[in-house]
Parts: sequence; structure tokens; C-alpha cells
Amino acid sequence: MTSPVCLKRTVGGKEIFRRDHRKSDGRMLQLYGRARHALPLQPEDTNDIAQGGEIRHHPLRDEWNVYAAHRQNRTFKPSAAEDPLAPTLPGGPLTEIPFEDFELAIFENKFAAFHPSASDAANLDGIATEPAKGACDVVVYGPEPSGSLHTIGADRRQVLIGALIDRYETLFADGCGYVLPFENRGDEVGVTLHHPHGQIYGFERVPLVQQRAADTFAKGYDLASEITAAMPDYGIGQSGGVAAFVPRFARFPYEVWLAPRIRREGPWDCSDEELEALAEWLGEITRRYDALFEQPAATMMAFHAAPAGGSANYHFTVQFYPLLRAPGRMKYLASVEQHSGTFTVDVMPEAAALALRNL
Repeated sequence: MTSPVCLKRTVGGKEIFRRDHRKSDGRMLQLYGRARHALPLQPEDTNDIAQGGEIRHHPLRDEWNVYAAHRQNRTFKPSAAEDPLAPTLPGGPLTEIPFEDFELAIFENKFAAFHPSASDAANLDGIATEPAKGACDVVVYGPEPSGSLHTIGADRRQVLIGALIDRYETLFADGCGYVLPFENRGDEVGVTLHHPHGQIYGFERVPLVQQRAADTFAKGYDLASEITAAMPDYGIGQSGGVAAFVPRFARFPYEVWLAPRIRREGPWDCSDEELEALAEWLGEITRRYDALFEQPAATMMAFHAAPAGGSANYHFTVQFYPLLRAPGRMKYLASVEQHSGTFTVDVMPEAAALALRNL
């Protein structure tokens, strides 16, 4: 499809358009924006791509982990002149986005851990293995080579949320059992491309952590009541029906959750007012982290929504896990955390909320 289409869902009271393009190597690229993208195609790379890995079951942890050896050779901290997430300019190097300009782009990851066509898995006696079916997308926040969820502005964040809702619908329809949009930010998290971007993983199986959450909600856990109990002492703020707060049970110093005050299964279930507020808080929490840590803050952020088909009583959240505990001081996940799952938190959640609230 080369003609832009208007998404079914508006965010911020304005339309969002999508332009679909199948890249020369077969991968799909979607351009999202407020304007109908009509710029001509630029030259493209035709290199072959990997087709996902395999998953293996861990018998003692009862979890499935993915193995994708081809990811060892993925692009690692290229120079600004070789930025693969930049627009492809006439006479310039070929990038992943074969257009001179764009607002927001999502494309299939060249180094995908999960892929719908994955078909191979090792035959291991006593160990369950399967092809790593699913999807891996790269979400490019814009053509600018630097910036953050704060600096891209409220309108671009609204376009981002509209694009994520569109990808949720597509990946669920394609057979993914769980969809996880996320962002890794900062060298401390292991980021290999500094161009502002996030990712989306579509899992065939619901991951263990998300399945436990779904089971807990189904048993009656009431997150809305927890938010009410946590406010205002653990609250950072609220607007448009969305609360920003430090969970009383936070595992990371300065961990922050965003959640609608009314239970919603995912962003697709939210009102336009809630989506506008969510877009605002995505930028505001990023800004506050940068101010608190006095640098572009290393964070792990993810959307936690219900699995495909819905889940009883599920309450959607966006969760931020910072990798710093103070300016210049890393929060390392050392032996006890990694081996036992018991986190040691050096900053009390109520103190973290106060510090972030005062910024």
C-alpha cells in the first residue's frame, strides 16, 4: 500500500495517518503522522535478513527464554553519519527508512529475536524447544538524531500512542498472545543506537511476568484502590484521569507507574482525554528523571496491557524502571536480585515520590 490511510482512532482530537511500505528485503515499514506522507521513495538496501530464533523452556523457573545467535552481529553504536534510523537523504547512505523525511516510523527489526516465519528449533533431550514465533518492531520517534520522549513534544507522543494502538491491533490479529511496547534508554541499559527510539515485541506465548499479573488481576486485585491508597504521599501528579505514582511496592529506586484511575485493559481501551494525559506524562516523567539524575537518565520503560482476547479485571499501566539510584550512581542488579528475584531497594518509595514530585 502506498496511499496513506487514516487510523480508526484519533489521539489529541486530530487524525493520525499511516503509510505502509514493504521494504526491498521483504520487511514492512509503517510511517505515522498528522500529515498524509507522500514523499517519494529513496534507494534501499537489499541485504537478506534473519528470521528469528528459538525458545527453550527453563524447567526450574517455568519460563521460556529466547535464543537468537544472529543478534550478536547487530549494529553497535554507529557514527552519526551511519545512523540507520535517520531518513535516507539523496546521495547519502542508505538507512532503514527510505524516505527523506517522516514524523514517526515503525519497521520490522532486521535482527529479530521473534519472527512470524521462525521455523527451526534444536532437538534437545529433556528440554522443550520451539521456534521463536512472534514479532519484533523498531519504533523511531522522529528524524532527529537526538532527543527523548520529553523533547519530541506532546503531539509526537500522541502520534506514538496512536501508532502503538494500531500495532497492538495488528499483532493481536496476527496471532501474538502478548504485545509489549518498550524503550531502553541509556548506555547503562545497553542501548546500541542513540537515535531516539523504542521497540515492540509480539510474543506467541504470554511471558511469565505478564501471566502472573493477569492471574492476580483475575483473582480480584484492585489496582485502582491501590492508587487511591497511595495518593497523595506516593503520587507525583494526576491529570486527565491518569495518575503518575511511585508504587508502595516499587522494586527499583525511583520506579514510576502511569495508570488510568479507572480500570482499562490497554491504551486501546482509554478515552481520548486519558490518552492525551498519558502522552503528557510519558514526557514529563522522562523530564523529571533527567533533572533528578542531572543527565539523560538510563531507564527501562514498558506498556503493560492485557493479553490478546482480554483478561478479567486487568488494569493497564506504563512502568518506568530507572537504572540509577543517584546522580552518577548505577543501580546494579547483583547476585541476590538475579539469583533469587529479591530486590534490594536503597531509596524508600515515599522518599522517591517526594523527590520526583518536587521537580
